[in-house]
Amino acid sequence: MRTTLQRSFERSGMHVVTCADGARALDRWRASVPDVVVLDLSLPGTDGLEVLRAARAEGLPTPVLIVTARGTVGDRVLGLNSGADDYLPKPFDLDELEARVRALARRAAGPAAPAAAGPALGGLRCDLQSGALYHGEHVLDLPPREATMLRALLMRPGQAVTKERLFEQVFAGEADVQVEAIEVVAYRLRKRLVDTGVQLVTLRGLGYLLKAAA
Repeated sequence: MRTTLQRSFERSGMHVVTCADGARALDRWRASVPDVVVLDLSLPGTDGLEVLRAARAEGLPTPVLIVTARGTVGDRVLGLNSGADDYLPKPFDLDELEARVRALARRAAGPAAPAAAGPALGGLRCDLQSGALYHGEHVLDLPPREATMLRALLMRPGQAVTKERLFEQVFAGEADVQVEAIEVVAYRLRKRLVDTGVQLVTLRGLGYLLKAAA
């Protein structure tokens, strides 16, 4: 079904990125900030509802259309209450799916609304509507984990965020990963922040914080 939908959307002129499991889908969502997410609830590994809840908890505002064989009213209510914007039970018509996706994209774009002001520090800022990270007027091209960590730290500039809290956000839904793995992400992010006017500081026993470079 994933391949069929990809071909159908691409024939209609859309750019499509597909993922076969929940954990990868969440990573790609963080990294690329798509216009619309079409989310199947029955994903291997991390369930679709878990992906949706984690994305909303991180502040990712992308419109979400759920497609699923779970068609009861209770399932639809659960999906919508978890942060979905629309719901299409299987089997569905491809033309209807495409129409709903385009409607969500138009609704999200709005009447050329300006970017939502978001947290900023030094030369860095985060757009709350798209989740995109900027250095000045240029989008920061960061890997998914580094981008997630930077967003979390930008929400609390100058304040320490514990390793455990960052780990929960950066590695959400991933099994068999130790909390110390966040140190590797911090090391990589610190190198990416060179020349941005912002420093990533390690506070032993407390966690990490962002501060303006001296």
